[in-house]
Amino acid sequence: EEYYRWIFENSVPGLPEAAAKEGLSPLAYMQKYGAFTIPSDKAPVFQLNEKTVKPELLQNTKIDEHTGVISRDGTNIGVMVDGVAYEGFPTPSRKLEFYSSTMKEWGWPEEAVPTYVHSHVHPSNIDITKGEYLLIPTFRLPTLIHTRSHNAKWLSEISNANPVWIHPIDAQRIGVQTGDLIRITTDIGYYVNRAWVTEGIRPGVVACSHHMGRWRLETSTGADRWASAKVALGRGEDGIWHMRQTEGVRPYESTDPDSSRIFWRESGVHQNLTFPVHPDPVSGMHCWHQKVTVTPAQPGDRYADISVDPAKAQKVYEEWLAMTRPQTQRPDGLRRPLWMIRPYRPANSAFKR
Repeated sequence: EEYYRWIFENSVPGLPEAAAKEGLSPLAYMQKYGAFTIPSDKAPVFQLNEKTVKPELLQNTKIDEHTGVISRDGTNIGVMVDGVAYEGFPTPSRKLEFYSSTMKEWGWPEEAVPTYVHSHVHPSNIDITKGEYLLIPTFRLPTLIHTRSHNAKWLSEISNANPVWIHPIDAQRIGVQTGDLIRITTDIGYYVNRAWVTEGIRPGVVACSHHMGRWRLETSTGADRWASAKVALGRGEDGIWHMRQTEGVRPYESTDPDSSRIFWRESGVHQNLTFPVHPDPVSGMHCWHQKVTVTPAQPGDRYADISVDPAKAQKVYEEWLAMTRPQTQRPDGLRRPLWMIRPYRPANSAFKR
């Protein structure tokens, strides 16, 4: 409650004023209505495309008579709409693009218009009769933000396990019930987790929340102890890495009296290590969804066991890398379009080969 009270009082423009008009605190207002529309004058970020181009920037510009695009020194700076010069969107056309000339220019003409792509986890690539499933490892819980929010002890108290969701039809096929240990096998390894049988997921799909699974090698150092397990990490003679939990979450003495009140014993299973690198051929971003096989746990398996083969990981990465279309012949020497926005944009020189 303290967290949301602070957010509503300090980080939602216009909410405190709207709540005060009804004699409510911002938290009470949200508890009553559940939603709040931020006034446009309080958050102009939602209308950046409607900002007008400064008059001094319109000097020595050219306006395309067909598209209305305004350019200056070879760079598009805005678009003319009904006689008004707007900055528009940060795209080459300064418009919200349905057809992307950039995709065509960079060697992906078939992707220039939004379309459906048969990915590596398309149903045609998954054979349930062989125990194959689509694993969704990215679904969110309302209580956590990735694993970053585990420094909030109250959130860890609420959510501290990430069992694998399985539809009853699939659970019957596999031969498991809620609470049973199962092995999730990827292209490069596996992890062991508990099953949670639920009709909240569709048949043929399994899911494991990505919020949990923090681990540490020492008792008193590393990640927050109320949200991480102590593990043993080692590599066999065959080059395969193995990780096994040696101690779960436990109460402990510290300057925070709440640390002695910990009653939960798990911190979830760290699944990310078992995922091979899947760089999207167009954008380079990681494709998180995985094709996996799901079986009952094998003899000797323990909760949260992890096994990864680096040699297989390298092979899978090279297979995905082969699907790219390197821009080795571009006369401008770019390896990425300059206009594509990034959270922290590097200098233009970083975009060149």
